[in-house]
Amino acid sequence: WSFQAVTKATQKLPANVEDILEEAFLREAYVIRNYVIPAELRVNTDQTQTVYQQGNKATWNKRGEKQVGSIGKDEKRAFTLVPLISASGELLPFQAIFQGSTDASCPSKSSPFYQEAKELGFCIEPSKTKTYWSTMETMKSLVNDIISPYFERKKRELNIENPGEQRSIWKIDCWSVHKSKEFLSWMKTTHPNIIVIFVPGNCT
Repeated sequence: WSFQAVTKATQKLPANVEDILEEAFLREAYVIRNYVIPAELRVNTDQTQTVYQQGNKATWNKRGEKQVGSIGKDEKRAFTLVPLISASGELLPFQAIFQGSTDASCPSKSSPFYQEAKELGFCIEPSKTKTYWSTMETMKSLVNDIISPYFERKKRELNIENPGEQRSIWKIDCWSVHKSKEFLSWMKTTHPNIIVIFVPGNCT
């Protein structure tokens, strides 16, 4: 720990945060027990902004200098990284979303470790919007190309007796796209055996 400058207001937790978390825990435990869902079939994801060049609001400089430069202070370029992990501790391939309309907005195929990332199943795609945030379409590709194939593979490895009936859990936060009627309806229609569970809002 060290003394640091304050950069943002602390997010306020709900007054009844302990009750909310207890209810969420019991709800998830109920689903796991009733549908007999093993740890391998429970996945959590989160979107995170990844800035290309992290800047800093402070740096070492000669005492008394009025103008102090810092590398990356004006850097605002970023992409969205979506890490995924199962309750059994297995790391799934990541999804990376870059601002732009075509694959030219994504890292070049000649970039270091690009081929290794693709061989590991990483999904690297353009947002096809003016931002780099996840969209309805990138969420669909996340499920279709990474999450669903992972669940199906695990069902085979676990020798699930009725894989077509086996439920899985996907735990995500209360982001607007996640909770939209369009996305949840698509999930129920396209992936009815994946149960979506939300992390309570303002509790992360």
